[in-house]
Amino acid sequence: MPEASTILAFITAALILLIIPGPAVLYIITRSTEQGTKAGLISVCGIQAGTLVHAFAASLGVSAILMASAMAFALLKYAGAGYLIYLGLKKIFGKQQTEKQKQLKVQQSMKAIFWQGMVVNVLNPKCALFFFAFLPQFINPATGNVTGQVLFFGLLFTLLAFMTDGFYALLAGRMGKYLKGNSYYLKLEAYISGIIYIFLGLLTLMMQPSHSKK
Repeated sequence: MPEASTILAFITAALILLIIPGPAVLYIITRSTEQGTKAGLISVCGIQAGTLVHAFAASLGVSAILMASAMAFALLKYAGAGYLIYLGLKKIFGKQQTEKQKQLKVQQSMKAIFWQGMVVNVLNPKCALFFFAFLPQFINPATGNVTGQVLFFGLLFTLLAFMTDGFYALLAGRMGKYLKGNSYYLKLEAYISGIIYIFLGLLTLMMQPSHSKK
């Protein structure tokens, strides 16, 4: 078990990182504004399920292997970027639906929203970079059980991320209720959401592991 001072330092640093909106937060805000608070919270659960995948992978040393291989990192980066850009293009060029169809789709697609959020974060190279570059700073090999320490901090980070991302989902969900009553927003909604997804994909393409910068 890490020392209390180390845990407190990790919580402080993690909260600072989490409060600043990143790709995952923008994705959650888009979902919440687009389909309501419930969809936003479901996407938060999916995102954090993806974070758990990275946490367990890091505890087994997979993240270190991933960062050490330029090809593996590139595959992760391009897969994640491609998936987000695909979502954006689908949103922009997809067939328009009636309001009744949209509401029905929301009720039937919560499971899909969860899995989509999970895929987005599993393929998020920023998350892999976090577990490779940030988390190890709080690991003390001298105390032993490095795997247990990595897993502990990974689970703690996931819990903190769930709380901060949940806040964004609730806030954006409330804003979405007002935006849904705006006729101009309704006309532009598909384009706004699509552009955000494409932007996130392009942002993912620019991410590089710190050791590869010369």
